[in-house]
Amino acid sequence: MDKKNHEGSFKKAIGPFSGISIVAGMVIGSGVYYLGSYVLERTGMSLGWSLVAWIVGGLITIISGLCFAELGASMPVAGGQTIYLSRAYSPMWGFLNGFSCFLLVGSGGVAALAMAAVTAYRTVFEISDVMVKVIAILIILVLMTINLLGVKEMTLYQNFSMVIRLVPIILIIIVGLATGEQNPDLSLSLVGTSAEGGNVISVISMIGFATFASLWAYDGWYNLNTVAEEMRNPKKDLPFAIIVSLVGVTLIYTLFYLAVYKVLPMQDIVNMISDGNLYLGNEVVARTLGGTGTWLVLICMTIGIVGSANVNTLCDPRTYYAMAHEGYFPKIFGHLDEKHGVPSYGIMISSGMAILLVIFNSLQDLTDMLIFATSILNAMTVYAVLIMRKKYPDLERPYKVWGGKVTIVITCIAYLILMVNELLDAPKSGLIGIGVMVVSACVYFYFKKKNGGKEYQGEGIE
Repeated sequence: MDKKNHEGSFKKAIGPFSGISIVAGMVIGSGVYYLGSYVLERTGMSLGWSLVAWIVGGLITIISGLCFAELGASMPVAGGQTIYLSRAYSPMWGFLNGFSCFLLVGSGGVAALAMAAVTAYRTVFEISDVMVKVIAILIILVLMTINLLGVKEMTLYQNFSMVIRLVPIILIIIVGLATGEQNPDLSLSLVGTSAEGGNVISVISMIGFATFASLWAYDGWYNLNTVAEEMRNPKKDLPFAIIVSLVGVTLIYTLFYLAVYKVLPMQDIVNMISDGNLYLGNEVVARTLGGTGTWLVLICMTIGIVGSANVNTLCDPRTYYAMAHEGYFPKIFGHLDEKHGVPSYGIMISSGMAILLVIFNSLQDLTDMLIFATSILNAMTVYAVLIMRKKYPDLERPYKVWGGKVTIVITCIAYLILMVNELLDAPKSGLIGIGVMVVSACVYFYFKKKNGGKEYQGEGIE
C-alpha cells in the first residue's frame, strides 16, 4: 500500500455535516415518494408487512454502511469501493466495480434521477417523452458545470438541497401523524399475501421481494467513501456521517409511510396503485394542505432528486480518477484540474455517458437495471471487511463494525437471499445486472491483454 505520486491533490473541503449531506442527499431522492407502492404490492397490500420491509431494508443498509465505514476509515483514499474490492479479492473485481459504475450504475443513476425530476411534473403538466429527455439532459449539463467549479461549490448546493428536500417529507410526517384519522391495520397477518398458508420460507421470500423494492430508495449511501480523501478528518467523520445519516433515513422512511397510512384509507391506496398513481405522499399533501402544499412538495422533491444526481456527478469521477492512476482507465480520467482541484475530464465524460443513457432508455428501464448490479458489489464489499482483517492485520482501524464476524456474515446472507429471490420473482432486472458484470469482465481481460498482461494493481491514490 505504498503511496503514489499523482498530479495535484484533492482539497480537504468536506466536514461532518457535509458528509451527512452527501450520504443523505444521495439516498433521499425520488424513491421515498413512489417505491412504497411497489413494496405494498409485493406484500399483498399488507400495511404491517410493508413497514417491516422498509425497516429490514434500512437495517441491511445501516449494517452495510458500518462495514464501509471500517474500510473507509482504515483506507481514506480516492476510489472507495473500487479500491476495497481490488485489495480484498483481486484487481479484476475492483475493475468490475469501476467499469460497471461508468457503464450503468453511476451514469445510469444520474440519468434516472434527472428523468425522475422531470417526470414528477407530469401530475400537473402534459410533458412528452422527448421533452422529458431534453430537460433531463439540461439538468445533467447544469450539474456537470457546478461540479467543474470545485467541491466547495458542490457542497454549498448539497447542504442547501439537503435542508430543502427534508421540508415536504417532515411536513407529511408531522401533518399525517397529527391529523390523520385512519386507524391502519398494521397487523402481520398473512391473509391475502403471497405467503398465505405457507411456511417460514414463503414468509422470508415475501419479505425479501418487498425489501428488494425498497433498496432503490436507500441506494447511494456508499458514495461518501469515494471522496474520503477530500474529508478534513476522514477517520473520525466518515463513520460518524455514515451512521447518523443512515439511521436517520431509515427512521424518516418508516415514519413517512406510517403517516401516509394514517391519512389515506386502505381502499383509496389500493385504487391509486391500481390506476398507476404511485405517489402516495403527494396525495397526502393534496388532502391535508391543498394545492399550495402540492406545489411545495413538487418543488422540494425536484431539489431533492437533483441533489441526489449531484452527488453521483461528484463521486463517480473520483473512482475513475483512481483507476486511471492504476493504469486501467484512459489517462484523461486521471487529470486533476489545478485551479479547482477536481477531475474535470472525468466529470465531463461521465456526464456524457449519463446523457447517452437518457437518450436511449426510459426511466423504468434504468431503475430496473440498477439495483441488482449494485447489490452484488455491495455484498462482496461487506464480506471484504473479513478478508481485509486477515490480509492486513496490522492496518490501523480507527473504527470496527459492531458485532464482528456475525454481523458481517448475516448481512451477506441477507443480500444473497434478496438477490436469489429477485431472480426467481423478477428475473429481467437480475439477468441484466449479471450481464453488466459479465460485459465488464470481458472489458477487463481486453485491457489486460492490451497492456501486455500487466495486472490492474488496485492500489488507489493515497
